Amino acid sequence: MKEKKIKAVQRLKNKLTKENLWLYVLRLLQEGPKYGYELRKQIKERFDFSPGKVTSYTVLYLLRREGLVRVRKEEKEEGKPARKYYEITEKGREAMKMAKEVINELLSKVFDLT
Repeated sequence: MKEKKIKAVQRLKNKLTKENLWLYVLRLLQEGPKYGYELRKQIKERFDFSPGKVTSYTVLYLLRREGLVRVRKEEKEEGKPARKYYEITEKGREAMKMAKEVINELLSKVFDLT
């Protein structure tokens, strides 16, 4: 069965994915440290949408500034640049718990009759 194209549902999907990219980034970082390109690749594979390259790094910058992630540089072979690995912080884990509560409350209030 082919999925119907309803514009309102498409807008909802964009708002829940691309506009809340931080949720997906922190979710993946809960599994362990990752570098930027790896995060983008895993978001595509696991969550079936492609965030923009600039958007991904902007979100990582904002998460770092807010203290939800930290950066660890790992030196590579001689002549190759160090790679930045992003790690979730305890504050980031707490933010994920709070976000889950918000989403669960929203689901129960909005979809109680569905």
